[in-house]
Amino acid sequence: MCGIFAYINFLIEKDRQAICDILVQGLARQEYRGYDSAGIGIDGDAPNSVVFFKHVGKVAGLRKLIESSPVDKKKVFLQQVSIAHTRWATHGPPSEINCHPLKSDPKAEFTVVHNGIVTNSGDLRLVLQKRGYKFESETDTESVAVLSKYIWDTQPELRNSFTNLVKAVLKELQGSFAFVFKSVHFPNEVVTARRGSPLLIGVKTEKKLKVDFVDVEFHNPEPEGAKELAPLLNPGSPTIPVPNSNLLSPPSATQGQKLFRTQSRAFMSEDGTPQPIEFFIASDAAAVVEHTKRVLYLEDDDIAHIAEGELHIHRLRANTDGGVSPGRGAEQHRAIETLEMELAEIMKGKFDHFMQKEIYEQPESVVNTMRGRINFDNNKITLGGLKAYLPIIRRGRRIVFIACGTSYHSCVATRAIFEELTEIPASVELASDFLDRKTPIFRDDVCVFLSQSGETADTILALRYCLERGALCVGVVNVVGSTISRETHCGIHINAGPEIGVASTKAYTSQYVALIMMALQLSEDRISFTERRNAIIAGLHALPQQIANVLNNDKALQEMARATLKVSRSLLIMGRGYQNATCLEGALKIKEISYMHSEGILAGELKHGPLALIDENMPVIIIMTRDSLYPKVQNALAQVTARKGAPIIICCEDDPAVQNGMYKNERGEYKAIVVPGTVDCLQGILNIIPLQLLSYHLAVLNGFDVDFPRNLAKSVTTE
Repeated sequence: MCGIFAYINFLIEKDRQAICDILVQGLARQEYRGYDSAGIGIDGDAPNSVVFFKHVGKVAGLRKLIESSPVDKKKVFLQQVSIAHTRWATHGPPSEINCHPLKSDPKAEFTVVHNGIVTNSGDLRLVLQKRGYKFESETDTESVAVLSKYIWDTQPELRNSFTNLVKAVLKELQGSFAFVFKSVHFPNEVVTARRGSPLLIGVKTEKKLKVDFVDVEFHNPEPEGAKELAPLLNPGSPTIPVPNSNLLSPPSATQGQKLFRTQSRAFMSEDGTPQPIEFFIASDAAAVVEHTKRVLYLEDDDIAHIAEGELHIHRLRANTDGGVSPGRGAEQHRAIETLEMELAEIMKGKFDHFMQKEIYEQPESVVNTMRGRINFDNNKITLGGLKAYLPIIRRGRRIVFIACGTSYHSCVATRAIFEELTEIPASVELASDFLDRKTPIFRDDVCVFLSQSGETADTILALRYCLERGALCVGVVNVVGSTISRETHCGIHINAGPEIGVASTKAYTSQYVALIMMALQLSEDRISFTERRNAIIAGLHALPQQIANVLNNDKALQEMARATLKVSRSLLIMGRGYQNATCLEGALKIKEISYMHSEGILAGELKHGPLALIDENMPVIIIMTRDSLYPKVQNALAQVTARKGAPIIICCEDDPAVQNGMYKNERGEYKAIVVPGTVDCLQGILNIIPLQLLSYHLAVLNGFDVDFPRNLAKSVTTE
């Protein structure tokens, strides 16, 4: 949700056109995150001035707006700071006024871009308006920009440090956020901070950096001569010292902390001299990979300050012992990592849409998930990220899967095989409902958290809830360095590669495979399951080629979408057992991108309500691949055809009943989608692919934006 991008160059000449191109391209790489407007803020011609370009709509429209502007594009900057943002409306409708970057006043003394939600923005706005400050937008972010100016105006002792000023701002805020601050009072400097929303910094130099990490400065300064100021919400209350005062809440025990660690490594060459350098701040690695593969991931409550070619990291919160708050943020440095991502992975190539590309990448993506983890010669599975914790997991009282959306469906798809192979009770929870119910969690529980992005807000909150209760927490994510991958005890990276399309496809099948491998490894100490395990591993070996065979039927599926489903307003998908998850996921895909009402139904519940919907006009897809529940699904098919339904059946190649046309209605109408047969617990991987393709073709036929469906975003970083 929303995308941040900022570009800083030091001792490197860049003209304004090149800077604008970098900003706009950085936003374009993050379009999948979901947005309705876009804007940039760059240095103007006059000293300490900022020029804004804002557009309601796509980034392509913003690019045209910049091209048509009379602003001098040839002006060269040896050093500068520019910021950009794609906004998804939360406070106020999409409009140029509400579009980021947002400024503190007409002179743009402070400029801010923001992901997330400031939950106390209404209170801040009210008290700042009472003090004479003007607002022009409806956004929560503008209150942060105006608060920055208020602190500048009222606390002159903070004017010598951009970092300390921003700290004073952040201490007033509640909610989740990722911020980038720019100010005319601190030219060529930028401060960025995060809490609950992802943010990374890319570093590009010609020479090798002196070190590949940055020390964290645990500092909570109280400058000499700091004046006293009453809290904003209680003007008559006793005064408290600033800058450590909190304008909206009482002072905490952390105030008055002194410097804990002073040294921070400067970004210099090996001979110790300043060197030309570029920094790229972004919400996602996809925005920086074309510039550099050297990135640093910020932790919650990190504040990064970039000036004069140097990067310093501070902490917002400190504990009473002079350290920092518990968690990963307590580590005393931030490593500069090397991205494994390649630029070609985030390009469409020969495909029309990212979703189509990602569907067709599934033979390769499931291989990448299994690569180096399965030895097919001796049927041995090794998940390095779980190795040290396997005994603890096996001793667990229960396994609780927690996820949202498509990730939730992958948990539903594999719950039965976990229970079968491990004989440990397993439950599957939607993260939001899990938190709403305050679900009991105990120290001998194993909680598994799934998220493609690793930044899903509800899932992260559920993770922290379980960590507080002492449960072992396992992460299954696609994005290396994401919040879930850092905060869990152990886990599995699914290695599906970047997924740009909002509707998840290859991440679903890779999560499915990763969970199957986890269940197999947990059961390797049970001799009685050896035959079953070997059959599943053999099925995994054959899976990539079988997926490719399903994709070969794409033309027939495209015709089916055109002839049968395009004009329909609703669709039912039903199955049983392992295929219940396939029905749910297939229905979700069709809803997401074709905007057709679709519902996944457990076939065993057909007579308990859904049968009332069946007639000759209701499209029905029945998943009837061969497993132990095949006879029961046959009964459901008979119920549908007896009521003049004309179902589309997803069946196995070796199904004689379906191939011989035994199930037709009185008009002789009947269609089938044939897929290869495999082990029952893997069949859902093959069955979901025709439904992914059908949803894609329905969206294309109706002229919808496949990769960026309305109202949706790839990374849901707010509750």
